Amino acid sequence: MAGVRVYVFSIVSLMLVLQSQEVFAQFNDTINYYINFASTGNINKTNDGTSYLLNNNLRYSISKKSVSFNTTNSWMYGKQLGNLTNNDFFSGLDFNLYKTLYNFYYWGLGSYEKSVSLKINHRLQTGAGIGYNVVNRKDALVILSDGILYEKGDLYDNAETSNNEYEVFRNSFRLKFRFIIHEIVVIEGSDFLQHALSDRKDYIIKSNTSLSVKLKKWLSLTSAVAYNKLSATGRENLLFTYGITLERYF
Repeated sequence: MAGVRVYVFSIVSLMLVLQSQEVFAQFNDTINYYINFASTGNINKTNDGTSYLLNNNLRYSISKKSVSFNTTNSWMYGKQLGNLTNNDFFSGLDFNLYKTLYNFYYWGLGSYEKSVSLKINHRLQTGAGIGYNVVNRKDALVILSDGILYEKGDLYDNAETSNNEYEVFRNSFRLKFRFIIHEIVVIEGSDFLQHALSDRKDYIIKSNTSLSVKLKKWLSLTSAVAYNKLSATGRENLLFTYGITLERYF
């Protein structure tokens, strides 16, 4: 129950912040700030037991015409019939540098991840690359990017090996999109394919897609689909959740 109380308190606190006055109005107009909190999940209770999944995501961005910084943090927690199915945490920081050829940009990132569902004790990634804005309009955005990542990780032990610590370089390809329909419906997502340079059978797939319907400028109803696969552990998960999204530009 303590976790549920913290979860509810976090949502209420963010709602109060997003409804408050914009105290940052004095900031330079060339600098934009953005905060987004999405809380989705589902609960199923029967005579045989209870299962639930909670998925919380917090994003914060600072952007100017020539550069942007973004942070992403997510925590997914779930149980089924008393057994832990998800306790997955991700935290990432990335930047984009736009002082380059038209519609091209440079990017760099660093991230940390641990996951019960994918059997990851910990995984660290850092890297850089180049991206291209295929479509870049107010109501439509499509981006392709590619680059090289250095990855250091530790996977859960299994019967085949007693030491699952490893280091590897990967090629990271990403498709990112965002479509806004009549300023009410928002469809957005990011899809990653990351192959090891030394072994094409070693790959990571990440896919996140959401559909939001705006109730207010800062409040939306959201449904989301997430798929993850890690070939090294043979693990994958497919999650469908629904809930709310709170966001604010200032």
